[in-house]
Amino acid sequence: MKVLFIGGTGTISTAISRQLLAAGHELYLLNRGNRNAILGSQIHSIVADIREEADVAAKLKGMKFDVVCDFIGFVPEQVERDYRLFKGKTKQYMYISSASAYHKPLKDYRITEGTTLANPYWQYSQDKIACEDFLFKKYREEGFPITIIRPSHTYDERSIPVAVHGNGGSWQVIKRMLEGKQVLIQGDGTTLWTLTHNSDFAKGFIGLMGNAHAIGEAFQITNDESVTWNQIYQVIADILDVELKPYYVSSTYLASVSDYDYTGSLIGDKSNTVVFDNSKLKAAVPGLSMNVSLKEGLLSTIEYVLAHPECQQEDPEFDAWCDKVILVLENAKQQILS
Repeated sequence: MKVLFIGGTGTISTAISRQLLAAGHELYLLNRGNRNAILGSQIHSIVADIREEADVAAKLKGMKFDVVCDFIGFVPEQVERDYRLFKGKTKQYMYISSASAYHKPLKDYRITEGTTLANPYWQYSQDKIACEDFLFKKYREEGFPITIIRPSHTYDERSIPVAVHGNGGSWQVIKRMLEGKQVLIQGDGTTLWTLTHNSDFAKGFIGLMGNAHAIGEAFQITNDESVTWNQIYQVIADILDVELKPYYVSSTYLASVSDYDYTGSLIGDKSNTVVFDNSKLKAAVPGLSMNVSLKEGLLSTIEYVLAHPECQQEDPEFDAWCDKVILVLENAKQQILS
């Protein structure tokens, strides 16, 4: 296949790019070229800022693709631009939406592609829904060959997946564990969640590329393994060989006492119990197997992060905030008990 990725070197797309190249496909990346070196010399690089539509159109003049995918489209204006750029120039346009777009609060913990899309808590999710609405309209009215992909919590080797973290990412949470400090966990840690390693996600994604059953359809791509947040944090602690010291705080409280977007990321997403039904994906991609377990995926990620200092971004502001939250709640507890 002749494939064009807008982006192509992010958490999700890097694994897909690597697997496509290994299979001998012709891969073009349209981006600023900052990280393309990680994929080697096999890629065809189109260095451009996708926001500069006229420049991109000129650089793509005369080119057609079997598949185009936008990994960095977040608002309707961006997919409208893609439609103008690629109408009549691709057999399939794949858009990365988000499983966070599913109805919150949940009507049913079992999530299928037919679950209603509505998330009043998170602008990010609302924008993804609006993007989907535009693309489905173009498919229904004009036959624009879309496929919508809804990832959930997908991770790679560069970042250890946790729920409550600061703007600097997850490393400060890991550092707190290594220092024997308490870590904040939303709620009581018993809600079910699904983590998907990007190499597994890539297998499902590639199976939908050039797939006639995928045109005009939406698919969620996740692992089938459902675990609690307590289990996730415990596996991380076990791999680090430290004692897990959880400090449980309601998501509503966390959202009300911080500038971090916990209303969206927790109340609108990670605080909800979700179990994904991937039957539709497996019917479209026979033989698909998501086989990177929680323990296996977290082990490889933690080993990588510990061996690469550039992945260890400290966040003293978040660290101090965690200490303050714990101190205030402990003081309140003592006042009530006294």
